[in-house]
Amino acid sequence: MNELIIIQIAREALKTAIYVAGPALIVSMVVGLTISVFQVVTSLQDQTVAFVPKVVAVMLVVVISFPWMVRVMVAFTTKMFTDFNFVVKQLP
Repeated sequence: MNELIIIQIAREALKTAIYVAGPALIVSMVVGLTISVFQVVTSLQDQTVAFVPKVVAVMLVVVISFPWMVRVMVAFTTKMFTDFNFVVKQLP
């Protein structure tokens, strides 16, 4: 039973991390792909052309979705602290 509780906690932690990081990673991937296609079409091979728009886009997404990210992380943390007694009681 102990292993199942630990696996469940790890699964919830990974799911929360993916939910929180997902929007920024998806936007970074889409912007990077768009800039790469633009560079291929224009034969422009400067690294800053790809880097600066990705940083700006990711920062905008983080700023816009920050309240949602905080709510998700607070909900996870609250659940972990709420379930702490149950988990400790299950340990041998």
